[in-house]
Amino acid sequence: MSTIKSFAVGNGDMFYIKHDSDNFTIIDCDLCEDNADAIIDELKEVSKDKGVSRFICTHPDEDHFGGIERLDDKMPIANFYVVKNQAIKDEDTTSFKRYCALRDGDKAFYIAKGCSRRWMNLGNEERGSSGISILWPDLDNEHFKDALAACDAGESYNNTSAVVRYSLEGGASVMWLGDLETDFMESIVDDIKLEKTTIVFAAHHGRKSGKIPDSWLEKLDPQIIVIGEAESRHLHYYTGYERITQNRAGDITFDLEGSKVHIYVSNGSYKNETLAKKLTDEGQSKFDGYFGSLEVETEYTLEEAA
Repeated sequence: MSTIKSFAVGNGDMFYIKHDSDNFTIIDCDLCEDNADAIIDELKEVSKDKGVSRFICTHPDEDHFGGIERLDDKMPIANFYVVKNQAIKDEDTTSFKRYCALRDGDKAFYIAKGCSRRWMNLGNEERGSSGISILWPDLDNEHFKDALAACDAGESYNNTSAVVRYSLEGGASVMWLGDLETDFMESIVDDIKLEKTTIVFAAHHGRKSGKIPDSWLEKLDPQIIVIGEAESRHLHYYTGYERITQNRAGDITFDLEGSKVHIYVSNGSYKNETLAKKLTDEGQSKFDGYFGSLEVETEYTLEEAA
């Protein structure tokens, strides 16, 4: 059993994975005076029984590493996973300075397509793998090289985002896309391995500028797309797909158990009748705000159904 939580932090991203192995992963952060203490206290509590923890920063935008100094001071980051870059900013904020110190220090592990690391995706007799794989970036790809050059020049950072996929053996799979932009995703569709994925967090906080192109969606065939907290007028709503909008649902927790995903939301008044029809009520109470349970589809089950 694994638990994935997406925090409602406003126009930013922050997630954790409490793995079914001896691993704990944080993906991005956007902490401020109002939310930092509560979120960090929760992270410390849910990770206290895990032997290995890591922080994955998808790309060097402030809303993906904001307040990282607060986290690092109270819950020291031992393993900092990052796409290698030399990003510069017009303003060296406290968070950016800490990001750079972690990025350039001895705690950094530089991620790229197909990379391997104990215990990210390599297990041994001591502990199992976390089930995380890095699908992007391809460091030799010309489109990525152009994006990295723009990042290092301080012009644009979105398209240096890592694509991260987590898979529970025999169960659900989940994907994060950082802030990749639609045109960029279109340009690399033949250079990235895309397969059926249960839950996909929409790129760029759900904005139209980060709309996941149809060429990707056809391969990913997600059961749920989570749309982030960008302003409603900027969102793309993925007609034809089941979705959860975080600006209405609040914090979202996915509890992965075998072939099921139990879904919880912090906003007790959240309603999504279309999605609710696809879920079963299994009376779960592990967390507050139980919304319903999803049966995981696989390539095999879809072929059988056909």
